[in-house]
This record gives sequence, structure tokens and C-alpha cells, in this order.
Amino acid sequence: MLNLSTETGGTWFRPGETIAGNASWRLDEEAEAIEVRLFWYTTGKGSQDVGVVQTRQIYRPERDGNRPFRLAVPRGPYSFSGKLITLAWAIEVVALPSGETERLDLVMGPTPVEIELT
Repeated sequence: MLNLSTETGGTWFRPGETIAGNASWRLDEEAEAIEVRLFWYTTGKGSQDVGVVQTRQIYRPERDGNRPFRLAVPRGPYSFSGKLITLAWAIEVVALPSGETERLDLVMGPTPVEIELT
């Protein structure tokens, strides 16, 4: 079991802010590492694109544990949704090498809702 939370409980972050949070895990078997990743991804028509912005690694984690993390929010791109494509942000925690993952969806931009392109 993997879990992510932000310090404030919020999921909206402005460019230049810091995301402070906590990753926790309870693993059935030992892992080589736990990674916390901040990334954006696209969905919609065409191929999906993904950009990993930052990664924090915890090497040789105990089977049951938690760690705080801090990730810097880049200046862009903002979260947006259009007729053909959506760009979304998330943080995920991943146990390696099993690939078990948990994701927390975020909104990045000047307002607490994604920009709607019409």
C-alpha cells in the first residue's frame, strides 16, 4: 500500500511554490527504492506525452515507513483542458522494482482550476 498527501491537503499550486507533503508505504516485499515524482502528462488525441520534473528517491526503504518531501513547482506549463488535448499534473510514489504506484492529481496554474481552452 502506497499513499501520498500534501501538507495542506490541497492540490492546487501556483508556479514557483513548493509542494510539501508526505509519502507513506506498507510493502509486502522489500524494495530497492521508493521514488516520489512530480510530473505532467497529456491525454487526448494523438500520443501521450509525459515530462518528469523532479524525483526524490529513498534507497533501501524499510517495509513500513513514511518520509516528508518538498518539490519545487516550475513556471509552467499550466494545467489546461481543450477539445483535443488535456495537460495535467500529478505526484506519484513508486516502489521499485515492483512498479506499484499511487498518484495524487494536481492543478498547476494561477487559479485553482485548470485553464479551459475553447
